[in-house]
Amino acid sequence: MIELTTGIAFLVSSLYGGTGQASANSVSTASSSQSHIEQSTSEARFISSKVLEAYVREQDKDLPILVDIARCESTYRQFDQTGNILRGKVNQGDVGVMQINEKYHADDAAKLGYNIYTAEGNVAFGRYLYNKYGSDPWSSSAPCWSQGNQLALK
Repeated sequence: MIELTTGIAFLVSSLYGGTGQASANSVSTASSSQSHIEQSTSEARFISSKVLEAYVREQDKDLPILVDIARCESTYRQFDQTGNILRGKVNQGDVGVMQINEKYHADDAAKLGYNIYTAEGNVAFGRYLYNKYGSDPWSSSAPCWSQGNQLALK
């Protein structure tokens, strides 16, 4: 539990530019924040998948399908093992934890203030896409996440 709390504090610090000493208050503030902070891609490159999973689960607790989509699309990773932005295996234009396609969505995301190259921006824009288009942007991974939702309903 301490590792998870420390990891969340690290994630919050990297997302909000803190000094590395995030308080419990900043963790709860980050969890409920819906702001769209522009950040460079110098964000912490090795965010633990467990920490990012906890972040996705908190942000999308009212839409568990998005949690399943993140699991299937990226196994809760924003960056690959070398610290570069995670890109799709089939389509290199898909980026980050929610595998947002640059060709179709990068301009709209930027206009709306989302930075899809950060964990926060990628997760938040994934939620925006879901609210606008449903699960269609992730239809190619539906065999994975739709099965997860069916299992969760049982």
